[in-house]
Amino acid sequence: MGGPDALGFWTWDAERDRVWADTFVALLFEIDPEEAEAGVPLSVFAAHIHPPDQSRVLASFRAEAREDGHMALEYRVRATGGGLRLVLSRGRFAYDHRGRPLSGHGIIVDISDLQARDEDRTPAPPLAEDPSGTSLDRAATAAIAAFQAIEPLNDPGLTARAEALLFEIGRKLATQEADDERKRLN
Repeated sequence: MGGPDALGFWTWDAERDRVWADTFVALLFEIDPEEAEAGVPLSVFAAHIHPPDQSRVLASFRAEAREDGHMALEYRVRATGGGLRLVLSRGRFAYDHRGRPLSGHGIIVDISDLQARDEDRTPAPPLAEDPSGTSLDRAATAAIAAFQAIEPLNDPGLTARAEALLFEIGRKLATQEADDERKRLN
């Protein structure tokens, strides 16, 4: 699976608490790709998060969906064969006129190969800074929105270019996360 080129997309319906995901995300979470494309409860994805990370990830996801509008989470996912994959998930949320979350969408980048960790090591704390703060984060948000706007056009050329942009931004985000982690350790 791995490598900084491993990037997938997810969409969450807050009212129904269902997640739709592409094939990469489905396989990463060991979910049948057809089921993920049809939409499954968030709990199905959560069940594949490494147990020590589950409560932190779900609490952060729900808190960010209610409060901030942007999300940046790093966590471990149980991989086929008993191993772990380290992922970076970034997303943004939309709200109704009362401020309640309607939906969320974003990307998941497999950063395992860029940031190898021991299975027993405590994961990095949630990012303290505003995830919408850097130019690269704003570019990721804009690229996600562009991809979602282009996808219904069924134009293979535009879709391929939008995906290429997201992959490149995902690669940069993964490299940035690895650099930030090295700085935290020093």
